[in-house]
Amino acid sequence: MDLNELTEKVIGLAIKVHRILGPGLLESAYEQALMIEFRRNGIQAQNQVLVPIVYEGEIVEKAFRADIVVEDQLILELKSVKTIDPSVYKTLFTYLRLSHLKAGLIFNFHERLLKDGIKRMVV
Repeated sequence: MDLNELTEKVIGLAIKVHRILGPGLLESAYEQALMIEFRRNGIQAQNQVLVPIVYEGEIVEKAFRADIVVEDQLILELKSVKTIDPSVYKTLFTYLRLSHLKAGLIFNFHERLLKDGIKRMVV
């Protein structure tokens, strides 16, 4: 599955989770529900992934923890907040750059309609 197809599928599953659970729960509830959907749909995903980075030739083991990494192509950053702080976008951009992945999605499950709380980033 190419990156665009994967992104569309992930967004569709996130919208399904949001439609069933509604807004305002803890991020961990949405994370677990998404992991169920990924498993049911044959999509390889890992949650709470410790991602190492290389700093001047040495490995930094616990550089950051990605909420979900999908098919080793896409980082998902899950939020359930009234307003996304601009630092979240910078953080995701840094995660993408350091992990050498090309795309990420921020989902804000606090929104009444999830489509209003989706941001896609590509590096």
